[in-house]
Amino acid sequence: MANIKPLSDRVLVRPIEAEEKTESGIIIPDTAKEKPQRGTVVAAGPGKVENGTKIDISVNEGDEILYGKYSGTEVTLEGEDYLIMRESDILGIVS
Repeated sequence: MANIKPLSDRVLVRPIEAEEKTESGIIIPDTAKEKPQRGTVVAAGPGKVENGTKIDISVNEGDEILYGKYSGTEVTLEGEDYLIMRESDILGIVS
């Protein structure tokens, strides 16, 4: 993994790939797969400053998160696909 440190309130996320099969065993073709909406935080920025107050980021490296279907910017680092998104694009942390 490349050494990358997101700035401000951004996070670097490794998407969890969509299922290849349904629960009943039907294989889903690539053209019908949903975009992933779940991923793992690989790196997080330090937070942001708003009105002179520093607001720390609320996710940590290793957290599994849910995010909007079209959130973030897709990037490829050393052959792996990642998303860089703002903390506000994160819907929740999966526990």
